Amino acid sequence: MEKRKGILAVVSGFSGSGKGTIMKRLIEEYPERYALSVSVTTRSPRPEEEHGRDYFFITEEEFEKMAKRQELLEYARYVHHSYGTPKEYVFRHLEEGKDVILEIEIQGALKVREAYPDTVLLFVSPPSAEELRRRLTGRGTETEDVIASRLSRAWQEAQGVEAYDYFVVNDDLEACVQEVHHILQSEHIRAERRRALIEQIRTELKGFSKGE
Repeated sequence: MEKRKGILAVVSGFSGSGKGTIMKRLIEEYPERYALSVSVTTRSPRPEEEHGRDYFFITEEEFEKMAKRQELLEYARYVHHSYGTPKEYVFRHLEEGKDVILEIEIQGALKVREAYPDTVLLFVSPPSAEELRRRLTGRGTETEDVIASRLSRAWQEAQGVEAYDYFVVNDDLEACVQEVHHILQSEHIRAERRRALIEQIRTELKGFSKGE
């Protein structure tokens, strides 16, 4: 029986697009299929966030040490703070056959794709810019200056979404969760991901060919 190999997937999206909620729902509904990579960050936790569950909250000094020791799959600066993906967690779960999802921004996503070309890139967006502003304001956790900064950043990010494999609109949360799930599961049956099985079947079929 063909051994299931995990797929590395990067999910990005404008701040306020709901990408974090989508990823958490995927893990809740399909815990045997997915592992959500927990990133390190130098920003402060929001009221509902927990260290080790949502992020590993560390200092700038600790972050710099991890980067120098090459312990991060990727890392980037975003709105005055640093974010990075620990390598060990990602590769361990891929070997176990789980699809590992990285929730990171465009700069980091492209770095991962450069290093690992078979990475699947998905970008999540609200249905409109006005809806994005409404969601950011509705959080009630950030100042107007921070919201303005995030909207400005969103405009910049919108210039690079064509680099992604899929563009998913988060209008209905449940529908969006299922759409992302179907995308990732369909990736498992792409021919280029099943080369070993294809070669095995070719070898077996050779025994039936004429002249053999």
